[in-house]
Amino acid sequence: MLRLNDILDRVQSYHPDADLDAIKKAYVFSAKVHQGQVRKSGEPYLIHPLEVAGILARLKLDEASIITGLLHDTIEDTLTTMEDITELFGAEVAQLVDGVTKLSQLSANASQEEKQAENFRKMIVAMARDIRVILVKLADRSHNMRTLEHMLPEKQKRIAQETLDIYAPLANRLGIGWIKQELEDLSFKYLKPAEFQDLHERMERKKKASEKYIEDVQDILRAKLAENNLSVLQVQGRFKNLYSIDKKMKKGGLTFDQVHDLIAFRLIMPSMPACYAALGLVHTLWKPIPGRFKDYIAIPKPNLYQSLHTTVIGPFGDHLEVQIRTEEMHRIAEEGIAAHWAYKEGKAKSAGDDATRFGWLRQLMDWVRDLKDPKEFLDAFKGDLFADEVFVFTPSHDVKTLPLGATPVDFAYSIHSDIGDRCVGAKVDGKIVPLRYQLKNGDTVEVLTNPNSHPSKDWLNFVKSSRALARIRGYIKEQQRGQSLELGKGLTERELKRFNLTLNKLIKSGEFKKTAEALGFRTEEALLVAVGYGKVLPTQILAKHVSPEKLADKEAVGVPRGPELVPEESTLTRIINKVTNRDTKSGVRINGIDDALVIFGRCCGPVPGDPIIGFITRGRGITVHTASCDKVLATDPNRRIEVTWDVKPDFTRPVTLRIMTTDRAGMIADISTAFSKKGVSIIQANCRVTTDDRAVNTFEVKISNLKQLEELRSVIERISGVIEVMRS
Repeated sequence: MLRLNDILDRVQSYHPDADLDAIKKAYVFSAKVHQGQVRKSGEPYLIHPLEVAGILARLKLDEASIITGLLHDTIEDTLTTMEDITELFGAEVAQLVDGVTKLSQLSANASQEEKQAENFRKMIVAMARDIRVILVKLADRSHNMRTLEHMLPEKQKRIAQETLDIYAPLANRLGIGWIKQELEDLSFKYLKPAEFQDLHERMERKKKASEKYIEDVQDILRAKLAENNLSVLQVQGRFKNLYSIDKKMKKGGLTFDQVHDLIAFRLIMPSMPACYAALGLVHTLWKPIPGRFKDYIAIPKPNLYQSLHTTVIGPFGDHLEVQIRTEEMHRIAEEGIAAHWAYKEGKAKSAGDDATRFGWLRQLMDWVRDLKDPKEFLDAFKGDLFADEVFVFTPSHDVKTLPLGATPVDFAYSIHSDIGDRCVGAKVDGKIVPLRYQLKNGDTVEVLTNPNSHPSKDWLNFVKSSRALARIRGYIKEQQRGQSLELGKGLTERELKRFNLTLNKLIKSGEFKKTAEALGFRTEEALLVAVGYGKVLPTQILAKHVSPEKLADKEAVGVPRGPELVPEESTLTRIINKVTNRDTKSGVRINGIDDALVIFGRCCGPVPGDPIIGFITRGRGITVHTASCDKVLATDPNRRIEVTWDVKPDFTRPVTLRIMTTDRAGMIADISTAFSKKGVSIIQANCRVTTDDRAVNTFEVKISNLKQLEELRSVIERISGVIEVMRS
């Protein structure tokens, strides 16, 4: 267990003049306010802030960061106020503590997704001001993941998924490789325990068998470098982390035995020219594999990472990855952005304006400003952090970093939103290419624009960057909203006209704003949009401005409306009132009413247990999608309606599973047996063998709920030769 003296010794080792008394004071204060609190493990709560401070000291951060680590939970979990922190430890520490403290003033009705989104918004704004905020958050999450076994299984999976989606990619963006790898492996352990354990055992056996191999390769490299008068500071050999190996196996459809580059070798050279000289030597010693060389020294990654990467056919016929870098590059590769706050010769080296220095951080700030919908914000946040990258050039030779698979449209939006909106074509290396063209490393891209052009909905099928997706979806939503606003105005004005009322007069007098608020809308425009979508009847608005007696009199004398004056019945009301003659329920409740007529989105195929959301479509009813479906993001939130599952025990939904396997005899029989054991009926099946001795097996099956589906996937994934099971 880490002690305070361990932290003080660690801090003093890289910063001899550190104010250790301030750190001791923070420790005493934290111990006092957390007194009596225990963690799920039963240990005193104080152990957690101590461990967090220890991780920050390992990153060689300043006193303010270490103190923040000791105090980071005091506002959230004790009676301590921000004023207390400011008075005792100063404004700098108070600002950092506030940055890492979750929001508490959120609506009690806010969903988990909304709470998560708002907390990440706050974190992004805080880290843009001071990057140390996210370093403390990463240290906090690292220790929480190390002690996750004490949580309930459901909470373990939720926290592990959030860690894999957000915190591990953030560590990668910040260039802190060891934290990234630890978070990935711990998340993998809780999300896929059986796969993790199997891979862990295989890797342990591989490590024992490979000790001699690593020593032999290191000796060969040292000897060849010496023969050519190239001094080397270190020659290292290390195994890749479990999650990256599992990811490689799934991406390439490989078994463990088919992964030949489990070990990466690293040369730490005294200078940059020596790095390139060592690269040339490695390529003369062993044959390089085409397309596997990357020069991150000439073109550093956005997280400032620099290194030469090459993969060669090694001395024993295996693929061998070699990384070559200087000592300073290695320090930045290990510490990442923390290196800018590290102490060097007793002085802190600040990153300065972090949001200006790091383009990806500016991108996250764009999400905070532009994306109001919680799901859209979280998806953009995750997508922007998690994507592999491709490096391309502008005509003026500036480097642009885009997600792997990005297109000229993504490139256009990375230059400026207006250029993306007006994009009509592109040239790559001087040649016209389709907008769907996937950019490659080193491409020089020129965008062709037309001032009268606008984003196309079809672009959503091929763009990759979060910025492009957000802008295109925003344009589509605005179009949908505009159409519904005009329709809502027309329907409302027609109904008001029957009683000699006009919409403009009601708006000018302020009466219509009161009506909007009474019906649960913040603005008059939002109410009219809701009328256009069919969520509100014009007669509901009329009832707020005309007495019941006048309404009754008007209807009693049969005032003609005329075909053009009949307001369209609310789509929602029409759907709810349309009770079917089927013997079974639809399985979904709308506004608390069951047996409503709904259809399920074929794009996502929701099953009971999936979070779901409904969409109103005039003339077509309510369509139910999973909350994570891509179509959710491209639709105006005003069209969404709350729906819940309401199913009988024998209710089932069709689900399509795509199972990639090796091509071996008996595979289909084993998969069919798994379906049978889990009580799952097969509707139809399609199996085909690919040219690389793989098989793609597609099954449409009847599933009762999400739990049954996850259990089925787990059983199938354990069948020998199964590479990947995907729900499609």
